[in-house]
Amino acid sequence: MSLQNTSHAVMSQRKPGTKKTGLDDFPTPPWATRALPEYVIAPKGSCLEPACGRGHMSAALAEYFDKVTSSDIADYGYGSVAEFLGSRYAASSFDWVITNPPFNLAEKFIARSMEVARIGVAMLTRTVFIESKGRYERLFKSNRPSRVAQFVERVPMVEGRLDRYASTATGYAWLVWQKDQLGSCELVWIPPCRKMLEQDKDYNLLPSMW
Repeated sequence: MSLQNTSHAVMSQRKPGTKKTGLDDFPTPPWATRALPEYVIAPKGSCLEPACGRGHMSAALAEYFDKVTSSDIADYGYGSVAEFLGSRYAASSFDWVITNPPFNLAEKFIARSMEVARIGVAMLTRTVFIESKGRYERLFKSNRPSRVAQFVERVPMVEGRLDRYASTATGYAWLVWQKDQLGSCELVWIPPCRKMLEQDKDYNLLPSMW
């Protein structure tokens, strides 16, 4: 059964206005993905990465989870082509849903992920995502994360590629909804870890070759 939906309305969902591709294509440095299981959650069972891009996050998650299923709305040469928000995944069909969602669709990704995940949901977002009265009313007022894990180091992301030497002024955090811990929200810090978690293979090899 195919999960792909190629209608114009669906295909335009991951478009934040970037000029090069029109898609929200900012690969996550693998060290930032490894920080999640190393410092924030206990990895267990299966994981869905529904905005996988070229697979950099999926490949890092595969180092910790028994099984990682990867998809994206566009074909980047990794995983399957599928539109997550309209997908037919059954409720609680994966232990975890973990991704770096398109910023403008992050709220919808969280809502859909809460249906699909059995244990929990983890979203890598800009720190400013936790701001705004509208987002508080729509999301955080009734569905606050169980944990906000703020990076103390910057996580540089560059459109269309990984760049080991890039810099950024943008802060990032992992927002986690662990279903057996909902109801309170804990703020934690991810300590300096890039030097420990970064690997040469992250930049020298394609994710499919890891």
